[in-house]
Amino acid sequence: MTIGLYAGLLGLIYIFLSYRVIAGRRQYRVALGDNHVAPLQRRIRVHGNFMEYVPLALILLLLLELSGTRPLWLHLLGGLLVLGRVLHAYGVSAEQENLRFRISGMVATMTVLLVASLSLIGLALG
Repeated sequence: MTIGLYAGLLGLIYIFLSYRVIAGRRQYRVALGDNHVAPLQRRIRVHGNFMEYVPLALILLLLLELSGTRPLWLHLLGGLLVLGRVLHAYGVSAEQENLRFRISGMVATMTVLLVASLSLIGLALG
């Protein structure tokens, strides 16, 4: 179960990002929303962005695995997804955001989504 490794790693990243939001809420005494606190807004968006992309990517990767895709390709795509999500989270989390990390993270994530989607379409048609 190759994709299980990446699902587990991404699960740990999700827990870390969740903890950062909870800690920010405590630090800035904000129970709901972000109260226009910029550092908390960043933490919430990093967490939200992670949840907007990772579930679909994992579903696509799992479908590739179930279809018999070679483990090497699954490791490449899974590793790229983890790297992309870490780069994106790091880039967006910084108050003085370095767009190179954010952009690299999104390019990596979108590459995984694109390759996995096109691969599944090809498998279905062919």
